Amino acid sequence: MAELTVDERRWAVPLGSNLLDVLNDAGCAVPYSCRAGSCHACLVRCLDGLPVDAKPEALNTDKRDEGWRLACQCTVAGDLRVAVFDPQRDGLPARVSALDWFGDVLRLRLLPERPLRYQAGQHQVLWCGDVARPYSLASLPGEEPFLEFHLDCRRSGAFCDRARQLQVGDELRLGELRGGALHYDPDWQERPLWLLAAGTGLAPLWGILREALRQGHRGEIKVLHVAHTAEGHYLAQSLQALDGVTVELLLAAQLDEALAGLKLMSRQTMALVCGAPASVERFARRLFIAGVPRNQVFADVFTEHV
Repeated sequence: MAELTVDERRWAVPLGSNLLDVLNDAGCAVPYSCRAGSCHACLVRCLDGLPVDAKPEALNTDKRDEGWRLACQCTVAGDLRVAVFDPQRDGLPARVSALDWFGDVLRLRLLPERPLRYQAGQHQVLWCGDVARPYSLASLPGEEPFLEFHLDCRRSGAFCDRARQLQVGDELRLGELRGGALHYDPDWQERPLWLLAAGTGLAPLWGILREALRQGHRGEIKVLHVAHTAEGHYLAQSLQALDGVTVELLLAAQLDEALAGLKLMSRQTMALVCGAPASVERFARRLFIAGVPRNQVFADVFTEHV
């Protein structure tokens, strides 16, 4: 057995226990979405002692040096004293500046208490009360004062249910900002750039697309967006208004036929894909068949809620 301490509470837990489980079993209410080390909602800070970490690469070195760990990836190996992430203490306040509905997609814009330095393609953990969920940033860093997120609210979920009740002026808290697999590299300026998104997988690609244009991308740019309904093409007008960008809007039933027709004009093509696991797998498979080298395909898979 080992002793686990949180604030003034101390209790015994079996060695080898999952840290997230023993904290929640004791009523510490540590949130989580994936239990896979992806959502980063279950951050805790180790003040004394360290657990066994199955996924140390999930956090950057600075954060690990400060004692932060993802509770879902840790097992108890000895006595531990931990502090649970407190959004009121550890999070950055941000006010809702705009709420726009496009069918079941909510475009949420937040004004943080102080400017946030980030790059297109990164993720931000949002806290609404005691509920946390990571979302991709869709805003253009350095040009837009707000942080923009696109929330798929088709299905009920702890965070989406709270988001439906938000009003302009409400306060949320920002948790961890982290890098994802998607980014724009200035070295790609002469290369064709393909952006393939399913649903709100368009969010990070919207930011990356505008970053590419801001940096003067000179190669072909193609955007393919698949949605369940025509209303799901929530950025259709904004995309089609961009000069030099080819936009293809597809319904889910048309996806296989459209992917089969992808023609690669250059082996130098860079492809960025984002969406739910099944959609990303279909995109990646077809890109490989079309001839895009695997190391030129960057994929971001949405975290599935557990």
